[in-house]
Amino acid sequence: MILVEGLSIPEGPVVLPDGSWLVVEMGEDRGCVSHLTNNFQTRTELAKTGRPNGLAIDAKQNIWVAESNPPALLRMDLSGNVETILTHSDDGPFLFPNDLCFGPDGKLYFTDSGVTFLDFAPGGVVVENFLSLQYEGRVYRMDVETHKLETLATGIKFTNGLAFGPDDKYLYVAETITGDIIRYKWSAKGLGAPEIFGNVISPDAPEGIKGPDGMAFDVDGNLYVAVFAQGDVTVLASDGSVKERIKTAGIAPTNLAFGLNGEKRIYVTEDEKGTLEVFDVKASGLILHSGEISTGSS
Repeated sequence: MILVEGLSIPEGPVVLPDGSWLVVEMGEDRGCVSHLTNNFQTRTELAKTGRPNGLAIDAKQNIWVAESNPPALLRMDLSGNVETILTHSDDGPFLFPNDLCFGPDGKLYFTDSGVTFLDFAPGGVVVENFLSLQYEGRVYRMDVETHKLETLATGIKFTNGLAFGPDDKYLYVAETITGDIIRYKWSAKGLGAPEIFGNVISPDAPEGIKGPDGMAFDVDGNLYVAVFAQGDVTVLASDGSVKERIKTAGIAPTNLAFGLNGEKRIYVTEDEKGTLEVFDVKASGLILHSGEISTGSS
Protein backbone atom coordinates (compact mmCIF):
# COMPACT_ATOMS: atom_id res chain seq x y z
CA MET A 1 0.00 0.00 0.00
CA ILE A 2 1.28 3.47 -0.91
CA LEU A 3 1.18 5.84 2.06
CA VAL A 4 2.84 8.94 0.62
CA GLU A 5 3.21 10.18 -2.96
CA GLY A 6 5.01 13.18 -4.44
CA LEU A 7 8.35 12.64 -2.70
CA SER A 8 11.48 13.61 -4.64
CA ILE A 9 13.85 10.60 -4.77
CA PRO A 10 13.19 9.53 -1.17
CA GLU A 11 15.39 7.43 1.07
CA GLY A 12 16.40 7.04 4.72
CA PRO A 13 13.04 6.33 6.43
CA VAL A 14 13.21 6.67 10.23
CA VAL A 15 10.28 6.37 12.63
CA LEU A 16 10.18 8.72 15.62
CA PRO A 17 8.82 7.78 19.07
CA ASP A 18 5.55 9.65 18.38
CA GLY A 19 4.90 7.56 15.26
CA SER A 20 5.80 10.30 12.77
CA TRP A 21 8.51 9.66 10.18
CA LEU A 22 11.58 11.28 8.69
CA VAL A 23 12.76 10.74 5.12
CA VAL A 24 15.35 12.39 2.92
CA GLU A 25 14.44 13.74 -0.50
CA MET A 26 17.49 13.59 -2.73
CA GLY A 27 16.04 15.25 -5.83
CA GLU A 28 17.69 18.47 -6.99
CA ASP A 29 14.39 20.29 -6.56
CA ARG A 30 14.38 19.60 -2.82
CA GLY A 31 17.61 18.14 -1.40
CA CYS A 32 16.14 18.09 2.08
CA VAL A 33 15.20 16.16 5.20
CA SER A 34 11.41 15.97 5.52
CA HIS A 35 9.10 15.21 8.45
CA LEU A 36 5.90 13.24 7.75
CA THR A 37 3.22 13.85 10.36
CA ASN A 38 -0.55 13.76 10.80
CA ASN A 39 -0.74 10.08 9.83
CA PHE A 40 1.42 10.74 6.73
CA GLN A 41 -0.89 13.52 5.53
CA THR A 42 1.49 16.41 6.24
CA ARG A 43 5.01 16.86 4.87
CA THR A 44 7.25 19.49 6.47
CA GLU A 45 10.66 20.34 5.10
CA LEU A 46 13.06 20.51 8.05
CA ALA A 47 16.27 21.54 6.28
CA LYS A 48 17.89 21.68 2.86
CA THR A 49 21.36 20.13 3.00
CA GLY A 50 22.28 19.34 -0.64
CA ARG A 51 21.66 15.67 -1.37
CA PRO A 52 21.07 13.92 1.97
CA ASN A 53 21.20 10.14 1.75
CA GLY A 54 20.92 8.18 5.01
CA LEU A 55 19.42 9.05 8.39
CA ALA A 56 19.74 7.77 11.95
CA ILE A 57 18.31 9.19 15.16
CA ASP A 58 19.84 8.82 18.61
CA ALA A 59 18.31 8.65 22.07
CA LYS A 60 18.66 12.44 22.46
CA GLN A 61 16.64 13.01 19.26
CA ASN A 62 19.68 14.18 17.33
CA ILE A 63 19.28 13.38 13.63
CA TRP A 64 22.46 12.16 11.95
CA VAL A 65 22.65 12.68 8.20
CA ALA A 66 24.92 11.05 5.62
CA GLU A 67 25.18 13.89 3.13
CA SER A 68 26.43 12.86 -0.32
CA ASN A 69 26.75 16.25 -2.06
CA PRO A 70 28.68 18.05 -0.70
CA PRO A 71 30.05 14.97 1.12
CA ALA A 72 29.77 15.31 4.90
CA LEU A 73 28.43 13.85 8.12
CA LEU A 74 25.81 16.22 9.52
CA ARG A 75 23.88 16.49 12.77
CA MET A 76 20.54 18.26 12.97
CA ASP A 77 17.49 18.56 15.18
CA LEU A 78 13.74 18.52 14.63
CA SER A 79 13.74 22.31 14.41
CA GLY A 80 15.94 22.10 11.31
CA ASN A 81 19.18 23.35 12.83
CA VAL A 82 22.08 21.70 10.97
CA GLU A 83 25.72 21.31 12.01
CA THR A 84 28.55 19.88 9.91
CA ILE A 85 30.43 17.36 12.04
CA LEU A 86 32.99 15.87 9.65
CA THR A 87 33.94 16.19 5.99
CA HIS A 88 36.98 13.92 5.86
CA SER A 89 38.91 11.11 7.48
CA ASP A 90 42.66 10.63 7.89
CA ASP A 91 42.53 9.03 4.42
CA GLY A 92 41.23 12.22 2.81
CA PRO A 93 37.89 13.88 2.01
CA PHE A 94 34.69 11.85 2.15
CA LEU A 95 33.45 10.87 -1.31
CA PHE A 96 29.87 9.65 -0.86
CA PRO A 97 28.57 9.22 2.71
CA ASN A 98 25.62 6.89 2.19
CA ASP A 99 24.02 5.21 5.19
CA LEU A 100 24.49 5.01 8.93
CA CYS A 101 23.45 3.27 12.14
CA PHE A 102 24.43 3.11 15.78
CA GLY A 103 26.31 0.18 17.26
CA PRO A 104 26.15 -1.61 20.61
CA ASP A 105 29.16 0.42 21.73
CA GLY A 106 27.18 3.66 21.38
CA LYS A 107 29.24 4.78 18.40
CA LEU A 108 27.98 5.84 14.98
CA TYR A 109 28.79 3.56 12.04
CA PHE A 110 28.47 4.86 8.50
CA THR A 111 29.38 3.95 4.94
CA ASP A 112 31.10 5.85 2.17
CA SER A 113 30.38 4.45 -1.29
CA GLY A 114 33.91 5.19 -2.48
CA VAL A 115 33.10 7.36 -5.51
CA THR A 116 31.66 10.85 -5.72
CA PHE A 117 28.01 11.21 -6.67
CA LEU A 118 28.99 13.53 -9.53
CA ASP A 119 31.31 10.85 -10.99
CA PHE A 120 28.80 8.06 -10.42
CA ALA A 121 25.58 9.73 -11.51
CA PRO A 122 26.04 13.21 -13.01
CA GLY A 123 22.67 14.85 -13.39
CA GLY A 124 21.14 11.95 -11.47
CA VAL A 125 21.81 9.40 -14.23
CA VAL A 126 24.23 6.54 -13.51
CA VAL A 127 27.13 6.54 -15.99
CA GLU A 128 27.23 3.71 -18.54
CA ASN A 129 30.69 2.59 -17.44
CA PHE A 130 29.70 2.24 -13.77
CA LEU A 131 31.22 -1.25 -13.61
CA SER A 132 34.68 0.06 -14.50
CA LEU A 133 34.75 2.95 -12.03
CA GLN A 134 37.30 2.78 -9.25
CA TYR A 135 35.41 2.23 -6.00
CA GLU A 136 37.09 2.58 -2.63
CA GLY A 137 34.07 2.01 -0.43
CA ARG A 138 34.59 2.26 3.30
CA VAL A 139 32.97 1.67 6.67
CA TYR A 140 33.67 4.24 9.38
CA ARG A 141 33.04 4.40 13.11
CA MET A 142 32.81 7.67 15.02
CA ASP A 143 32.60 8.52 18.70
CA VAL A 144 29.67 10.95 18.86
CA GLU A 145 31.15 12.87 21.81
CA THR A 146 34.74 13.35 20.65
CA HIS A 147 34.12 12.95 16.88
CA LYS A 148 37.12 10.61 16.75
CA LEU A 149 36.85 8.65 13.51
CA GLU A 150 38.12 5.16 12.68
CA THR A 151 38.28 3.45 9.29
CA LEU A 152 37.04 -0.11 9.84
CA ALA A 153 36.81 -1.55 6.31
CA THR A 154 37.96 -0.54 2.82
CA GLY A 155 37.94 -1.79 -0.77
CA ILE A 156 34.17 -2.26 -1.06
CA LYS A 157 32.51 -1.78 -4.46
CA PHE A 158 29.96 0.91 -3.64
CA THR A 159 29.28 0.51 0.06
CA ASN A 160 25.62 1.16 0.83
CA GLY A 161 23.27 0.09 3.63
CA LEU A 162 24.47 -1.41 6.90
CA ALA A 163 22.85 -3.10 9.90
CA PHE A 164 23.79 -4.96 13.03
CA GLY A 165 22.43 -8.48 13.18
CA PRO A 166 20.93 -10.46 16.06
CA ASP A 167 23.09 -10.63 19.20
CA ASP A 168 25.38 -7.96 17.69
CA LYS A 169 27.83 -10.63 16.54
CA TYR A 170 28.15 -9.22 13.02
CA LEU A 171 27.87 -5.98 11.12
CA TYR A 172 26.24 -6.50 7.71
CA VAL A 173 27.11 -4.20 4.79
CA ALA A 174 25.61 -3.96 1.30
CA GLU A 175 27.98 -3.97 -1.69
CA THR A 176 25.78 -2.59 -4.45
CA ILE A 177 27.87 -3.33 -7.53
CA THR A 178 28.22 -7.07 -6.82
CA GLY A 179 24.85 -7.61 -5.13
CA ASP A 180 26.60 -9.13 -2.14
CA ILE A 181 25.75 -8.65 1.51
CA ILE A 182 29.08 -8.73 3.31
CA ARG A 183 29.33 -9.36 7.02
CA TYR A 184 32.11 -8.69 9.48
CA LYS A 185 32.48 -10.21 12.92
CA TRP A 186 32.08 -7.31 15.32
CA SER A 187 33.67 -6.37 18.62
CA ALA A 188 34.33 -3.07 20.34
CA LYS A 189 37.89 -3.37 19.04
CA GLY A 190 36.75 -3.35 15.41
CA LEU A 191 35.72 -5.67 12.58
CA GLY A 192 36.97 -9.09 11.54
CA ALA A 193 37.66 -10.26 8.00
CA PRO A 194 34.87 -9.83 5.43
CA GLU A 195 32.76 -12.81 4.39
CA ILE A 196 29.90 -13.01 1.91
CA PHE A 197 26.64 -13.67 3.74
CA GLY A 198 24.38 -13.76 0.69
CA ASN A 199 23.51 -12.15 -2.63
CA VAL A 200 20.22 -10.43 -3.52
CA ILE A 201 20.38 -10.25 -7.33
CA SER A 202 17.55 -12.16 -9.00
CA PRO A 203 18.37 -14.37 -12.03
CA ASP A 204 15.82 -12.38 -14.07
CA ALA A 205 16.95 -8.94 -12.90
CA PRO A 206 17.09 -6.22 -15.58
CA GLU A 207 20.37 -5.19 -17.18
CA GLY A 208 22.26 -2.17 -15.90
CA ILE A 209 22.89 -0.81 -12.45
CA LYS A 210 21.13 -2.70 -9.67
CA GLY A 211 21.94 -3.96 -6.22
CA PRO A 212 21.32 -3.84 -2.48
CA ASP A 213 20.65 -0.48 -0.87
CA GLY A 214 19.21 -0.04 2.63
CA MET A 215 18.32 -2.95 4.90
CA ALA A 216 16.97 -4.02 8.28
CA PHE A 217 16.61 -7.19 10.38
CA ASP A 218 13.47 -8.60 11.95
CA VAL A 219 13.44 -10.25 15.38
CA ASP A 220 13.60 -13.72 13.78
CA GLY A 221 16.94 -12.97 12.13
CA ASN A 222 15.68 -12.39 8.59
CA LEU A 223 17.36 -9.56 6.68
CA TYR A 224 15.15 -7.34 4.51
CA VAL A 225 17.10 -5.64 1.71
CA ALA A 226 15.80 -2.94 -0.64
CA VAL A 227 17.20 -3.92 -4.04
CA PHE A 228 17.54 -0.82 -6.19
CA ALA A 229 16.52 -1.23 -9.89
CA GLN A 230 15.26 -4.74 -9.23
CA GLY A 231 11.88 -3.63 -7.91
CA ASP A 232 11.78 -5.67 -4.73
CA VAL A 233 12.71 -6.10 -1.12
CA THR A 234 14.67 -9.35 -0.98
CA VAL A 235 14.45 -11.23 2.31
CA LEU A 236 17.49 -13.30 3.27
CA ALA A 237 17.09 -16.05 5.86
CA SER A 238 19.56 -16.44 8.73
CA ASP A 239 21.72 -18.71 6.54
CA GLY A 240 21.93 -16.09 3.78
CA SER A 241 19.59 -17.85 1.36
CA VAL A 242 16.81 -15.97 -0.44
CA LYS A 243 13.59 -16.54 1.47
CA GLU A 244 11.21 -14.14 -0.28
CA ARG A 245 11.05 -11.26 -2.73
CA ILE A 246 8.49 -8.57 -1.93
CA LYS A 247 7.63 -6.63 -5.09
CA THR A 248 7.43 -2.84 -4.86
CA ALA A 249 5.24 -0.60 -7.01
CA GLY A 250 8.28 1.00 -8.63
CA ILE A 251 11.56 -0.42 -9.88
CA ALA A 252 13.80 1.53 -7.52
CA PRO A 253 13.30 0.85 -3.79
CA THR A 254 16.07 2.57 -1.86
CA ASN A 255 15.65 1.83 1.82
CA LEU A 256 13.30 0.46 4.44
CA ALA A 257 12.53 0.51 8.13
CA PHE A 258 10.22 -1.31 10.48
CA GLY A 259 7.52 0.53 12.37
CA LEU A 260 7.48 1.05 16.11
CA ASN A 261 8.09 -1.87 18.46
CA GLY A 262 5.81 -4.79 17.78
CA GLU A 263 4.48 -3.51 14.48
CA LYS A 264 4.86 -6.19 11.82
CA ARG A 265 5.23 -3.84 8.87
CA ILE A 266 8.06 -2.51 6.74
CA TYR A 267 8.03 1.01 5.30
CA VAL A 268 9.88 1.31 1.98
CA THR A 269 11.06 4.42 0.14
CA GLU A 270 10.93 4.14 -3.65
CA ASP A 271 12.63 6.47 -6.14
CA GLU A 272 10.88 5.85 -9.44
CA LYS A 273 7.39 6.67 -8.15
CA GLY A 274 8.51 9.00 -5.36
CA THR A 275 6.60 7.10 -2.72
CA LEU A 276 6.64 5.63 0.75
CA GLU A 277 5.06 2.16 0.67
CA VAL A 278 4.10 -0.17 3.52
CA PHE A 279 3.99 -3.97 3.57
CA ASP A 280 2.75 -6.40 6.21
CA VAL A 281 5.39 -8.95 7.22
CA LYS A 282 5.50 -11.86 9.65
CA ALA A 283 7.68 -10.39 12.39
CA SER A 284 8.51 -7.06 13.97
CA GLY A 285 11.84 -5.35 13.51
CA LEU A 286 14.98 -5.92 15.54
CA ILE A 287 15.34 -3.03 17.97
CA LEU A 288 17.90 -0.53 16.70
CA HIS A 289 20.72 0.83 18.80
CA SER A 290 20.25 4.44 19.82
CA GLY A 291 23.72 5.79 20.55
CA GLU A 292 23.88 4.45 24.09
CA ILE A 293 26.21 1.65 25.15
CA SER A 294 24.41 -1.70 25.23
CA THR A 295 24.82 -3.97 28.22
CA GLY A 296 27.35 -6.68 27.48
CA SER A 297 29.03 -5.03 24.48
CA SER A 298 32.68 -5.97 24.35
